[in-house]
Amino acid sequence: MKNAFITGLVIGVLSGLWLFAMHLLGYDLSKDQVSPFEYVSVIIPVAGLYLGLRSYRNHECGGKMGFLEALIQCFKILVLAGVIAIFAAILYISYISAGNNVRDFSGRMFAALLIGLLTSLGASLVLTTKSNKVD
Repeated sequence: MKNAFITGLVIGVLSGLWLFAMHLLGYDLSKDQVSPFEYVSVIIPVAGLYLGLRSYRNHECGGKMGFLEALIQCFKILVLAGVIAIFAAILYISYISAGNNVRDFSGRMFAALLIGLLTSLGASLVLTTKSNKVD
């Protein structure tokens, strides 16, 4: 659980900081369009989830990890990261981009959820070392 907490905390904080950094760099997030610079934010959960899961496999599982165990660890990481990122998004909407853009932002949060789920499936498949044969 320690690994999931640390990795989720890092992903959530970096995602929140990325949101504020995009505002400071002059990108307007209140419009219903996505800037190409915003796609770089996908790297944060993909790299963080992969590195966190690999660390979990190597240090806590002794190098052997099944698919379901990897998937559960990914979901633990993503839940904490999502809570922190949504908290940062609420702060951003409330104080920096005050207006009626909750609909736009909820779309972005749904996209982040979808990216997280797909990334967790991919990372779990890549880092699984134990094969569970079903007869």
